[in-house]
Amino acid sequence: MDNLKSIRKVIETPRLYLREFVLDDAENIWELNSDIEVIKYTGDPPFETIENAREFIINYREYKKNGFGRWAVITKNSNTFIGWCGLKLNEQNMVDIGFRFFKKEWNKGYATEAANACLEHGFLNLNLNEIIGRVAWENKASIKVLEKLSMQYWKRDSCKGIENSLYYKISKEQYLQNI
Repeated sequence: MDNLKSIRKVIETPRLYLREFVLDDAENIWELNSDIEVIKYTGDPPFETIENAREFIINYREYKKNGFGRWAVITKNSNTFIGWCGLKLNEQNMVDIGFRFFKKEWNKGYATEAANACLEHGFLNLNLNEIIGRVAWENKASIKVLEKLSMQYWKRDSCKGIENSLYYKISKEQYLQNI
């Protein structure tokens, strides 16, 4: 994993660090997106092969294009890839927060910890004015994470083919009031 040495850690939390995707992440990303329960509410199809995941990483231009993107989430204690979290300029030209973790890592607070760090990075380092979150209304766990981040319900709309998705948002001003 020599190519990991040149990748800077974008964000660090007490238990995690977030970094750009590297080719060595392909198998983990493929496995993550192969779990039907993990992608149940995302509107994303699974990658058919590890090579598809590798192509995704090779073609992922968000870091250079926007200065941010989805980042690999790595545990500090074991240096293990457990999922991803990050910011994305979406098709509606809004910055959204997103996260996806292996099922065995659910209910450990990782999504909240990583997403909160992404909000901080977005508002304080990237000087963003607003960040949204979009979630299927049935995805109670992700709704809980967005609410723990002090994001406020905004509207119902479709998102990536999922009807009645819930939209949440938080402004930089609201974020600063909560820290």
